[in-house]
Amino acid sequence: MMSRDLIAVFVLSTLLAAAATASVPDDPVREDLKALSTRLDRLESENRELRDRNDELEQRMAALQEFVAGGSPQYAAQPDTAAVPAAAAAAVPATAPDRPGDAVRVSGYVFGDAYVVAKNHDETVDGQDGFWIRRGYLTFDADLAERWSSRLRFEVNSPGDFTTNSKLEPFVKDAYLAWKHDGHEAYLGLSPSPTFDFVEGFWGERPLEKTPLDLYRMGSSRDLGIAYKGDVRDGRLFFHAMLGNGAGDGAETDKGKKIMAAVGLRPTESIVAQVYADYEDRPGATDRSTWQVFAGWSGQRSRLGLQYAAQTRELADRPDDVVSVASAFGGWKLTDAGTLIARYDRSFDGYSDASRIPYFHFADDVPFDLAILGWEQALAGKISLIPNLEYVHYRDSGDGETPGDDLYARLTLYYPF
Repeated sequence: MMSRDLIAVFVLSTLLAAAATASVPDDPVREDLKALSTRLDRLESENRELRDRNDELEQRMAALQEFVAGGSPQYAAQPDTAAVPAAAAAAVPATAPDRPGDAVRVSGYVFGDAYVVAKNHDETVDGQDGFWIRRGYLTFDADLAERWSSRLRFEVNSPGDFTTNSKLEPFVKDAYLAWKHDGHEAYLGLSPSPTFDFVEGFWGERPLEKTPLDLYRMGSSRDLGIAYKGDVRDGRLFFHAMLGNGAGDGAETDKGKKIMAAVGLRPTESIVAQVYADYEDRPGATDRSTWQVFAGWSGQRSRLGLQYAAQTRELADRPDDVVSVASAFGGWKLTDAGTLIARYDRSFDGYSDASRIPYFHFADDVPFDLAILGWEQALAGKISLIPNLEYVHYRDSGDGETPGDDLYARLTLYYPF
């Protein structure tokens, strides 16, 4: 199209030039012809500039498309982007990534409660009510290269001890480098431990409550060290092992370490079982060892789980302390947006530090039963509202004094982002 226009301009300018040089009796006509010829020359010059500009734009757009598709980033180094259309220029990142695919993904979630301590064995806690955030996550994930990724996660929560009045202060929950290939994963840094990582995923109701080993402070959800997990036989057999400091998400303060290992079996799509054990070398004669067995069944609209765990706590000045707990839970999706959740925990021995468990106020060294009943109502998207009750019944501890029961009523809100 452009070549035909040039030919037409050339022919017309030639004719006009010939007419201008011919014998014309009227001088004004001759002047008009000269002016028209000058305008045609200027139009031809502008047309050449537009053609060159168009070629330049096509080259820049081709380079931009190559860059966006993961090609050479050399285009981003060119300082002159004025010729790039606004929509295309907006697609160019301010700083070009070092490698394709290493953009950082941001996600997180928050859950908290409006709560009432309807009844408690301790009159200083009995009747308290308020609002708190039990967990807030802010997570940054990045793919560093093929098979390599990283995560940095921050957590924030309320103290939950009914006495501390402090601001929400974030801390690092995850900070690791991961390598993944064919169902196998290796982690270096602060990462989830095998202690209840799988059980918590099967329980699936972390906004409602922690799993038993987490709730009763028998292990930590994180540790700093090296970990390896994977599966074989098409996922029928899976494992997770870790060597860590034993300090959870805190700093190392001694020369001892903690080794943890879990092995699971999935004989069918609905049935799963897992065995877990750990040993922690602690300062002096205070070592600890834990073992746990778990079995679960899941269907299209329901799931059931059974769990038993025991921990031996070595003590320097008296016989070893053994604590154990059994738990059973179920979830039933009764409507398209509603799930009924029930759980029963039995502590056979009580805990010497039970009163330090956040968001509860258990009695120390007293065996107890915990019953949880809740209804998870999906609102919009993944936002959930969970009204729930947690009831603690204390059993006779053998000293003739049994604390009164505890009852907590909560309205839990969960939302991801």
